[in-house]
Amino acid sequence: MLIESRRRAYLNAMQVVHWLPRAELPFAAPSRLELLQPVAPLDEPALEPQVQVPAAQVAVPSAPAARTGERPKIEIPRPGTTPKLAGKPVEEAEKAPAPARPAPVPPPRFALQLLRAGNCLLLVELATGEPFQSRDPSYLLLKDMLRAAGLPDSPQIIGEPVRWPLLVRGNLDQGPQAATDFVQGFIQARLEESPCVCLWLVGLPAVRFAGEADAESYYRELPVEGLGTAWALPGLELLMDEPQRKADVWQAMRRLMARWKPSDE
Repeated sequence: MLIESRRRAYLNAMQVVHWLPRAELPFAAPSRLELLQPVAPLDEPALEPQVQVPAAQVAVPSAPAARTGERPKIEIPRPGTTPKLAGKPVEEAEKAPAPARPAPVPPPRFALQLLRAGNCLLLVELATGEPFQSRDPSYLLLKDMLRAAGLPDSPQIIGEPVRWPLLVRGNLDQGPQAATDFVQGFIQARLEESPCVCLWLVGLPAVRFAGEADAESYYRELPVEGLGTAWALPGLELLMDEPQRKADVWQAMRRLMARWKPSDE
């Protein structure tokens, strides 16, 4: 049993102002009679008939309404922060597409042999990739061309064939430009040892990577920086497959022969 002072202390702690006991409490102060009077019922308004609304037309709120008097919180994006939506970080909707990387260019594949005949250097394509043999049809054709040009028909082979790519594996750049730089540097080193009056470029790889030209330059003179004057010719295999090209070679040779045979003018 609680005495009145302690009972009121508990009620005050619970912030209870008005209360009525369900039974008579011992040691309690006398009740106030006005609090025991029944409360008159309030006049209730007449209820209107309820109209049933289809469930499809009932709007269901997607989110609870904001409390009365509570202002919505608006976040202002600051530099260096990630914008947020509904309290969750939002990733960039549209990211700038990464720049497309150019497809790696496979290294060109060729084999070239450098030879000297008189005061001319010859950079000749090795169609099979193997060095010349004395009885190879392509080598016999080269000897015939040199003989027709008035040059020694037994050219001197200079060094090992230049084969590209240099490495089978590795991260070394072996693209077309690297091949051009290597071939031109190789010829320049030989020219420093012994200059020449004309450089023959025989075959498309020789024309492309030493003369920086293409098949449209066949039978023409090419001024090449660092190498002097070069003469572009079809490959020996192509001349054997298409004999009609030999006439074009002969006509161009007659115009250029004065370069290495000035006494025969």
